[in-house]
Amino acid sequence: MKKTILLSVIAVLAAVVARAQDMPDHLLKLMYTGNIISNFYVDSPDNDKVTEAGVKAMLKELDPHSTYSDPKETKTLLEQMQGSFGGIGIQFNIVSDTLYVIQTTKGGPSERAGILAGDRVVTVNDTTIAGVKMERADIMSRLRGEKGSVVKLNVVRRGADRLLEFNLVRDDIATETVDAAYMIDNKNGYIRITSFGAKTPVEFNTKLDSLKALGMRNLILDLQNNGGGFLGAAVDIVNQFLPKESLVVYTEGRTAGRQDYKAYGGGRFLEGNVVVMIDETSASASEILAGAIQDWDRGIVVGRRSFGKGLVQRPFQLPDGSMLRLTIARYYTPSGRCIQKPYNDSIKYEDDLMKRYNSGEMTSADSIHFADSLKTSTLRLGRTVYGGGGIMPDYFVPMDTTKYTAYHRALASKGSIVQASLRYLDEKRGEILATYNSIEEFDSAFVVDERYMAILREQALRDSVEPKGGEEEFERSLPELKKQMKMYIARDLWDMSDFIMVFNKYDDMFNKAYELVKEKKFEKLMIK
Repeated sequence: MKKTILLSVIAVLAAVVARAQDMPDHLLKLMYTGNIISNFYVDSPDNDKVTEAGVKAMLKELDPHSTYSDPKETKTLLEQMQGSFGGIGIQFNIVSDTLYVIQTTKGGPSERAGILAGDRVVTVNDTTIAGVKMERADIMSRLRGEKGSVVKLNVVRRGADRLLEFNLVRDDIATETVDAAYMIDNKNGYIRITSFGAKTPVEFNTKLDSLKALGMRNLILDLQNNGGGFLGAAVDIVNQFLPKESLVVYTEGRTAGRQDYKAYGGGRFLEGNVVVMIDETSASASEILAGAIQDWDRGIVVGRRSFGKGLVQRPFQLPDGSMLRLTIARYYTPSGRCIQKPYNDSIKYEDDLMKRYNSGEMTSADSIHFADSLKTSTLRLGRTVYGGGGIMPDYFVPMDTTKYTAYHRALASKGSIVQASLRYLDEKRGEILATYNSIEEFDSAFVVDERYMAILREQALRDSVEPKGGEEEFERSLPELKKQMKMYIARDLWDMSDFIMVFNKYDDMFNKAYELVKEKKFEKLMIK
C-alpha cells in the first residue's frame, strides 16, 4: 500500500516537473502543492475555493492595495469604474425591509414605465424582496442585468387599492461620479467629484462649462470622501487647470520604469481662483489632483490630511473572469513627493485613521508632525510641503466633534434619521412639492414640523435608541437633527446637488473654502 502511494506521488511530481522544466523554484512549489492536494487529499477538495484562498493569502504578503476579486465582484467593480450598467434606473433606500423608490433616472426604464418616487417594490420576477431581510447587494443583483432583458416588478403605491405590475426592459444606466455642481453666487461655483471613473472627465468638463456659462470666475472643487479610481481620469481633470507640458504626476516601480503624465493643453480653467477640499478619506487619484494643484501653486488645498495612498495598481484579468489588481509602481507629485504612508504593519495601516483621531490630528493641526527629510517646496512660490503620508492642506479645518450629541450619533448609526425622513415624505411629498416651487424656496422657508419629530421619535424607539440624558439631551440634539432632516428631504425631493447645496451652508470646511476662494489677493494667501 505504502509503495503504491509513493509511486503515485512520484508520478504526479514527475508530470509536474515535465511541464515546468524552466520554472522558478517558488512557482514549482505552488504547482507541487496544488497537484498533491488535488490527488491525495482525504476528500474531494473544492479546487476553486482552495486556489482563491491561496491567491488571497499571497497578496496579503505584498501591500494593502494589491487585491483579488472573484468573477461576480469583478463585474460589479468594472461597472462602477466604466460608469454604466444594465438596470432599471432608480435610486432607492430600504425602509423596514422594503425597497422604497426615492427617485427615477430621467429617461430611464422606470420613469418611462410610470414608476414614481414613493413606490415600494415588493417582488422582482416573482421573488419576494419585501419583509425578508434580503441583503442590499442581492436586491441590486436582481434588478440589474443585461441590456434588453426584461424584469417584472410588483409595486405597492400609496392610494392604489391593488398591486401594480410593471414589465421593464433593462437599459444602460449611467452612474454619475460628478454628482453636484452649482453656482454659490454670481462669480463662485462648486463641483463635487465622488470617484474617478472612465467617464469622470467628460462629466466634469460638462459641469465646468455649464458653470462658466453662468458666469463662474472661481471654483471650489470638493474631493472629500473620494477614494480615487482611474489615474488617467485625474490627469485629464488636472489638465483643465495647468498649462501644456506641466507635469501632473509620475509613476515608477521595480519593473515599471518612470512614466511622466503631463498636461496636454487646451485647459478650460487656466485662470481664476481654485480651492480644493480634501479630508482623511480622500485617496489615490484625489491625492494626485490635490497634489498637482498644490505643487504648482495653482490653488489652495483646504481640509484635513488625506489618506496617503500612493501605490499604482494594474488590473490583470484571469481566465475565469476574476481579476488581480497588483501594485506595480508608486506615484509621485510634480515636486517629487511620494504620498504613500507606511504599510509594513498591516494592522497599524488599517487602524491609521482611528490613530489619527485618537492623537488629536483630526481636531488640531498642531498634532501633526512631519520629519524634515520629507520636506520639499512647491514649484512656483517655493512654499514648504511634505510627503510621506497624504497631502497636508494649506488651510487646516478641524473636525467638529462637539456639535453632535451621543443621541444624535446613535440615531445616525442606526439609520433612524434617514428612515424617518422617508416615512415623513411618504405622507408629505405631494404637499411639500405643491408648496415649494424650487429648492431655493424650500431652503429658505421649510421648517421641520412636529409631525416629523413625532415620526423620528417613533423610529428611534423601533431602533432601540433613547437619549440617555433624557429630554434635555433630546433638546440639545434638535438643532443638528433638524438640519440633517432638511438635507435628506432636499435630496429625496430634488437631486444630489440640492442636497449638497443645503448641506454646505452648515459645513465648516465649505465655509472656509468659500471665504478663501473669494479673496482678491489669492496668490499671497498661498504663501502662508
